Amino acid sequence: MKNLEIERKFLVDKDKWSITSKPDGTSYIQGYLSIDDEKTVRVRVAGNSGFLTIKGKSETICHPEYEYAIPADDALELIRRYALSAVEKVRTRISFKNHVWEVDEFHGNNEGLLMAEIELESPEEVFEKPEWLREEVTGDPRYYNSRLSLNPFTQWK
Repeated sequence: MKNLEIERKFLVDKDKWSITSKPDGTSYIQGYLSIDDEKTVRVRVAGNSGFLTIKGKSETICHPEYEYAIPADDALELIRRYALSAVEKVRTRISFKNHVWEVDEFHGNNEGLLMAEIELESPEEVFEKPEWLREEVTGDPRYYNSRLSLNPFTQWK
């Protein structure tokens, strides 16, 4: 399947991340138009760019994903008018040992959550972990952005 996303997610050690040399991040707002067990439909504004994304059901660390660029103004309007819920974060892309990690620092109702993800070519791909990673949360639905939009990190017990 050509539109298959293979990713793993990890929590990030805030203290180690804070002293890591890194580029500036990009502000994101993600609104969810549909969230169910079979699919998620998301509209995202990342900096000055907009995207419409449909993600299929996760099977282990893999799931189908279709993403299309749309005007950022349209994305904002779709979020404002039709989103069931939303997530705000700053994403920093950082290279480490031949891979790019995306580290999300969440804001708003998910303030305090710091999570990293890596996209892989295959589920078996070997990669080195940066020292600022903590435990893996791949497959834990609480950490899906769509779920964080409905059950924010600040409300967890």
